[in-house]
Amino acid sequence: MNYEETLDYLYNSAPLFQHIGKDAYKAGLENTYLLDKYFNHPHRQFRTIHIAGTNGKGSCSHTLAAILQSAGYKTGLYTSPHLIDFRERIRVSGIPVSKEYVIDFVEKHRAFFEPLHPSFFELTTAMAFNYFAQSQVDVAIIEVGLGGRIDCTNIIRPDLCVITNISFDHIQFLGNTLAKIATEKAGIIKEKTPVVIGETTPETKPIFTTRAKEVNAPIYFAEEEQLLHSSSINEKGKRIYQTTDYLNLEGELEGLCQLKNTNTLLSAIRLLKQAGHQLTESNIRKGFSQVCELTGLMGRWQKLESEPTLICDTGHNVGGISYIIEQLKHQKYERLHIVIGMVNDKDISGVLSMLPKNATYYFTKASVKRALSEKELQSLAMQSGLHGDTYPDVETAVTAAKEKANKNDFIFVGGSSFIVADLLKFHVYSVHFYRKSLGIPKKIFLFAIIL
Repeated sequence: MNYEETLDYLYNSAPLFQHIGKDAYKAGLENTYLLDKYFNHPHRQFRTIHIAGTNGKGSCSHTLAAILQSAGYKTGLYTSPHLIDFRERIRVSGIPVSKEYVIDFVEKHRAFFEPLHPSFFELTTAMAFNYFAQSQVDVAIIEVGLGGRIDCTNIIRPDLCVITNISFDHIQFLGNTLAKIATEKAGIIKEKTPVVIGETTPETKPIFTTRAKEVNAPIYFAEEEQLLHSSSINEKGKRIYQTTDYLNLEGELEGLCQLKNTNTLLSAIRLLKQAGHQLTESNIRKGFSQVCELTGLMGRWQKLESEPTLICDTGHNVGGISYIIEQLKHQKYERLHIVIGMVNDKDISGVLSMLPKNATYYFTKASVKRALSEKELQSLAMQSGLHGDTYPDVETAVTAAKEKANKNDFIFVGGSSFIVADLLKFHVYSVHFYRKSLGIPKKIFLFAIIL
């Protein structure tokens, strides 16, 4: 099989949550332990950091990876979902896993895993751990896929656990209250392993405290430590943080959500140093200021164009959208255009009720089976006082928004990671950014596209 055939095989033989939703979900760790035993426990061959949370775990994971890379550590990074290419999920020091490795992994081991009928994420996690071990990484940042307690990443024994925050998402699996969701996330807290909690509510804090006490884990609440004092935007448009440990810390990632993420990261960095990771101030500054270049992160309040401004963001639940709405209030524009699509298993009405009514909407759908139809989304949006036309795909919707907008307008594209993924697949800026993240010379990349 070639690479595309291998991906088709993975997507079709191992159910992919990214595409079909709840039908791909498998509760329990039985398959995970069997796969782990078969590969001789590869995660034991390198140090790990485990990150969970409803929102912010992607930004935190990539920033920590960038810092560790800057310090000279060979750093694994396992995240989900991918936006453009499957290989984004598994990186070593910023470089995605090779196509050849993905092909060889499936061909060599399918006779073992096929009878198990693993989920796509179970199989991908096994692939990531095995790749990191073979690559002899020093440390790997492991992002939870869903929840925490019975997530298949929860077999690792990390130096540090981080739980960014708790909001309503995946309630069909994690529970319909913040306390129930927090219980699932708190499942990653390990015996005698320090944990940083980024953000709490009166409902969630006791859950974390109780779990930490049960397993004798030192617990740190970033909100209480408050190592971030203030932030501002400099003349170059970069966010500058004033912190307890670092003055004038420049951050590359934009969006108000990064204030919470940065406060969480500052607490985490202190604990990583205590765990023996050699991180200088220079390493930390480089990681914060060059996280996208070092790790290939995309889709976090990412600016793609000016005149009109075109921004995309992967925020897709009530918690994530609330930050986006607040960020939109701080933008200067004549008219606001919002290209939006959602998947059918989210709190659609909850998100729609939050969106500004003075915007022009372009209702569309992503190219995944879970996508809510643009007509149904429009109908639900009208109930919240939102108005606009429907478009069959993201490219058509974005093209229409750009045609209607003047140079002083603002276009936001989001509502789902898959909407952003579809945008990035055709946007020229993103194509060249992605080339750079893969480490492919421009001439070779353009030649490959032509072929």
